[in-house]
Amino acid sequence: MDGLDQYRLDKGRARRDFNGAAHAYEDTAVLQHTVSERLIERLDLIAMQPGRVLDLGSGTGMAARKLAQLYRKPRIIQADFAVNMLSTARRHASLIFSRHCFVCADAEQLPLADAGIELVFSSLMLQWCSEPARVFQEVGRILSPGGLFIFSSLGPDTLHELRDSWRSVDDGIHVHAFIDMHDLGDVLMHSGFEHPVMETEYFVLTYQDVFALMRDLKQLGANNVNLDRRRTLTGKGRLEAMVSEYEKTRRAGRLPATYEVIYGHAWKRNQGGPSAGDAAPVMVPISSIRRRKP
Repeated sequence: MDGLDQYRLDKGRARRDFNGAAHAYEDTAVLQHTVSERLIERLDLIAMQPGRVLDLGSGTGMAARKLAQLYRKPRIIQADFAVNMLSTARRHASLIFSRHCFVCADAEQLPLADAGIELVFSSLMLQWCSEPARVFQEVGRILSPGGLFIFSSLGPDTLHELRDSWRSVDDGIHVHAFIDMHDLGDVLMHSGFEHPVMETEYFVLTYQDVFALMRDLKQLGANNVNLDRRRTLTGKGRLEAMVSEYEKTRRAGRLPATYEVIYGHAWKRNQGGPSAGDAAPVMVPISSIRRRKP
């Protein structure tokens, strides 16, 4: 894809932010919890019994705990690049399950063996990776043939109110850029997956003021970590101008914050089986797809 410089991230800064957010993350992660539930509902429609499951970008383990309830036997591997997130996840898991193991790792370079995982689950992690192609290649490497990759990410309409308000003030990058669903589908197809299914869903959270939104983002560790972001302090005048612009979106006494959530799943090609080649990804509602036991 062209123009991916806008997605280049300061990974060290992102890791520090998420480490700092780990202790209070689940108190604020309403959207993250909802989206992971949506993904697990989709898994419930797919008849499979994986032997090993990887929760990639597991955070504090909210989804992994649900996965362990959905699949009673497999080993659940939680992987995240923020060690404090994994420490919190370990404390939660030790109270309930004993089938979890924890790996502190970068999604673009996983320390896992080839073809050893039947299911890779990843909820709202991909947007924190500069190069989704590298993530998809790593997922394809560790998946066994016929294994499933199911994920969610954030699309370009996410936080457009905040982004547009800042654009009216200056040309700096104040809000992280997010990759379009169709671009992700193209990368998925070129990374050795087949039968991809992609769709989007919109969520709108509301806030009393812009500062409440910004506090939530900080508490989640979801700060602007673009490599080309402004490194100096934001002047009072520019901040006030942004707030004034954002106020124009107020409805029924509240300010909206839109999130475009992308859902996708695809299967690793079976060795020796037919190749999907360079065909375009199939875009159909996941709700219409069923995979039944024979």
